[in-house]
Amino acid sequence: MSVVRVDPFQPEQEIIKRAAEIIRRGGLVAFPTETVYGLGANALDEVAVRRIFTAKGRPSYNPLIVHVGEVEEAQQLVRSWPESAEQLAQHFWPGPLTLVLPKRPEIPDLVSAGLPTVAVRMPSHPVALALLRAAAVPIAAPSANRFSEVSPTTAGHVEKSLGDRVDLILDGGPTMLGIESTVIDLSGPQPILLRPGLISTEDLAPLIGLPELPARQPSETAPRPSPGMLDRHYAPRAELRLFAPDRRKEAASLAARAVEEGQIVGALLLSALDAPIQHAIPMPHDPSAYARLLYAALHSLDDLGCHLILVEEVPATPAWAGIRDRLQRAAR
Repeated sequence: MSVVRVDPFQPEQEIIKRAAEIIRRGGLVAFPTETVYGLGANALDEVAVRRIFTAKGRPSYNPLIVHVGEVEEAQQLVRSWPESAEQLAQHFWPGPLTLVLPKRPEIPDLVSAGLPTVAVRMPSHPVALALLRAAAVPIAAPSANRFSEVSPTTAGHVEKSLGDRVDLILDGGPTMLGIESTVIDLSGPQPILLRPGLISTEDLAPLIGLPELPARQPSETAPRPSPGMLDRHYAPRAELRLFAPDRRKEAASLAARAVEEGQIVGALLLSALDAPIQHAIPMPHDPSAYARLLYAALHSLDDLGCHLILVEEVPATPAWAGIRDRLQRAAR
C-alpha cells in the first residue's frame, strides 16, 4: 500500500494514470469524492469487487454504489432511464446524489446484493472524475473504512482503518461535503428516499415531488437497495449518546458519572454544556458546515481515547435530515 498526494483541483495525469491502471487490473484504490473517501474497484470485475467486501469486512447483503464519469455511462448500466432520472441527473450531477434503477445483467450480483437494481452516481470531485475517466470503467466504491465504522474524510482516516488492504490511497486532502450522498430509488412507480444527505427532500421536490420513505426491512440481514440503511452505521469506537437541547441537565449528569468512573468524555455541542467534559468540540449551526466537520470530529474524539461521546441533537428539518440520520445510526 502506498499513499500518494494528488492536487485536489488539478490532479496530476501521471498519478491518475497509475491509479487507473490499478483499477483496470483488478486492484483497490482509495480516492476522495466530494462526500467521503471511497474504496474503488472495477464494478464489472466480480473478483475485484469481492476484494472490497473482504477489505472492509462488509456483509454481502449491503450493496455498493457504482460511480461513473459521464451520464451516458450510467445510462448504459441500467435497463431503464426514466424522465425523473434525466431531470435529477441534469440538475444534480456531477454531485452528491445517487439514483437506484433497474440494472443490466453485466453488473455483478455482488455489487447489487443480488437485487435487480443498481445504485449509480457521478461524483463532482476532480480527482474522482479524473480517475473514472482515465480508468474508462465504472468504479464500485463504498466508503474507504472498515464496515460500520465512521466514514473517512481524509487519507489519514483511510490509512488508519484499512492499512495495507488497499493498493493505493490518493490523498486529495479533506473532502468537501463530509457525509455520504442522498440516495433516491427510481425503480418503482414512486420515488423513494433511501438515504438522506445534503441534497434535501426540499431540493428534490420541485423536480420529482416529495419522495416517499421506504418500508422497514423485515430483518437486519435482508438485502438493501442502497448502502447506509443498516440500523447501526457510521459509529465511532466510543459509545455515542444523543441528547435533546431540553435534556441538558441529564446529559451533564451522565458526563459527571462517566468521569467519576474514570472514563474520558467527549462531546459535539451546538451550545455550551456545563459538565466535566474533557474534549468538547463546538459544532457549526449551519448544516453544510456541520456535515463537513462531523466525521473528522468523531475520528478526533476516538483518537483522544474517549469512552463516551455526547452529541446534542440537531434540528429536525429537511436541511439537517442527513446529519440526523448519521447520528441516530451511530448511536444505536
